[in-house]
Amino acid sequence: MAVTTVTEEPAYPPTDRTVPTRLRDRARYDRALVHALLDEGYLCHLGYLRDGAPVVLPTLYARRGERLYLHGSTGSRPLRGAAAGPDGEEDGLPVCVTVTHVDGLVLAKSAFHHSVNYRSVMVHGVARRVTDPEEHLAALSALVDHVIPGRAADCRPAAPREAAATAVLALDLREVSAKVRGGGPNEEPEDVSLPYWSGVVPVSVVHGPFLPADGPQPDGPAPDYLTARARP
Repeated sequence: MAVTTVTEEPAYPPTDRTVPTRLRDRARYDRALVHALLDEGYLCHLGYLRDGAPVVLPTLYARRGERLYLHGSTGSRPLRGAAAGPDGEEDGLPVCVTVTHVDGLVLAKSAFHHSVNYRSVMVHGVARRVTDPEEHLAALSALVDHVIPGRAADCRPAAPREAAATAVLALDLREVSAKVRGGGPNEEPEDVSLPYWSGVVPVSVVHGPFLPADGPQPDGPAPDYLTARARP
């Protein structure tokens, strides 16, 4: 199985693509923060070029060390474009992957200063298709466990034909940045006394209550990992 390179560097080095042109004070390169934001989510947006035009696809992902695994179908065009080159070298697909958490709606006195509190991660790089059987199976389990930790061991593993129909992209975390906006509205001094409500409307993700599927269910309560996930 391919092994992700382990690094002790506390931050990702900024590059031309990871330094924002606006609001640079919101950019973050701290490795621990990036990992925490990636681990909190499970839906990303995968951007790439197809026939010279930009395409953005939502898909599931999982992080293992310094590598992202992205879920896909063997028939999808980005997966076909990320095939390995000769002698196992990475031919790959240039991509940009983003993950965003919305934490609040920011209402200001003026329409111009309305905003959103958010935490986001952007990853640039060349994605390759995972062809090593051991890494492929490990990535599929990681994708399941990333959405519901503990679930991979509590369901039927993918049958060979199912695994063959499920493709996985691997993207190393090398060119990475986070961006964070928090706090209340930024008001113009002359707007502070205007008679309009201003402030933050918090936004949060809540899991549950879970709904059992039709058909037989195991005796006893729902699994602990599921009840834990159902908490706000």
